[in-house]
Amino acid sequence: MTTAIPHGTTGRRSVDEQRRTLLRTARDVADDLAADAIARDQAGKPPADETARLREAGLPAALTPPGPDRGADWRTGCAVIREIAAADSSVGDVLARHYVHTWSGRFYAGHDHATALEEESVGEQWLWTGAVRAPVPHDDGDAPELTLRRRTPGYVLSGRRSVDTAAAAADQIVVDAVCAATGEVLVVRIPPGARGVTVESAHDRLGQRVAGAGEVVLDRVAITPEQVLGRRPHDEESTAPFTALAEPALRLALCHVGLGIAEGALTEARDLSRGGRAHRLPGEDPDLFLTYGELASAAQTATAVVDRATDVMARALDTGPHLDAEGAAGVAALVATAETVTSKAALRITARVLELADAPGLDRFWRNARVLTAHRPAAHRLRSIGEHYLNGSHPVVAAFR
Repeated sequence: MTTAIPHGTTGRRSVDEQRRTLLRTARDVADDLAADAIARDQAGKPPADETARLREAGLPAALTPPGPDRGADWRTGCAVIREIAAADSSVGDVLARHYVHTWSGRFYAGHDHATALEEESVGEQWLWTGAVRAPVPHDDGDAPELTLRRRTPGYVLSGRRSVDTAAAAADQIVVDAVCAATGEVLVVRIPPGARGVTVESAHDRLGQRVAGAGEVVLDRVAITPEQVLGRRPHDEESTAPFTALAEPALRLALCHVGLGIAEGALTEARDLSRGGRAHRLPGEDPDLFLTYGELASAAQTATAVVDRATDVMARALDTGPHLDAEGAAGVAALVATAETVTSKAALRITARVLELADAPGLDRFWRNARVLTAHRPAAHRLRSIGEHYLNGSHPVVAAFR
């Protein structure tokens, strides 16, 4: 039985106790998800049941930015994401994007707006998702996917945007859209149940089948002033350093999903080998020991790099608006490094375990890792890391879009 996180009592408990309670809850949820992970992956349905389990345990409310009597610090939030992802990476993906998008108020809005939004999110147990595009050095001339037109009060929003998780299950979707009157890019939040919002679910995905990916179609959706979080600059140079953390924060949270996939695959293969259902029994086979040693070392190396990036990101988030451009660039370069190492380790581990054990469902780890890493090629990240290393460039390392 999953232990739900008690609300309204965090002020009476130490930070360490809050963390332990949250991690215990995450382990309970992970055990629950692991029990039927293969069957749910095969069914490939939108995550209605899965998000209900998260809400029952109180995780959407717990995984919000830290504040008085609420929220989770960055390190704890990422630890929860990794725990869930090891059991079911689709649900880990949902939780990772939820957690990062709950920071949207801090990245784009003023302090009072962000605080009110976070308090409402906790009280209502909102589940967040979204797709905010990173700034690009120059306009490519294409028509914007999403357009805002003024209407008193506020705007109307039209267009289409692909969302990777919880497209139909989320309570808030965060997107960026171009204002037709001014050309500025605004970041807004929309409830999927609003009039004019429809969701076209993605079907037959190779992996991350239960994440609930889909395309959100917006037909003159009313956007109130309260739903406008703030402005997203057109390019990296004009982006405030703290705002620039939004994109690498998401990529780092997804690194924890990737680590969860690698750890889950390795653990399941090990248990199968110990149980004697592998191609070769463990016995005294030095080749089997060598293979597991190599894969465990790859996982531990990736963990060390990701944990370092997580610590640096946590300090940068704590710095808040006082973060400078050099600090933001350093964080982004380290996140790009973590992403490179994790992607390589996850793909290698999940492919090799298929050679070590033969069991239904073991292939889901490779499929999930492949989908998670497919749109972020290593060459792009490595060039950005190299540019930062050689030139110490201040603009945040750009993500592949």
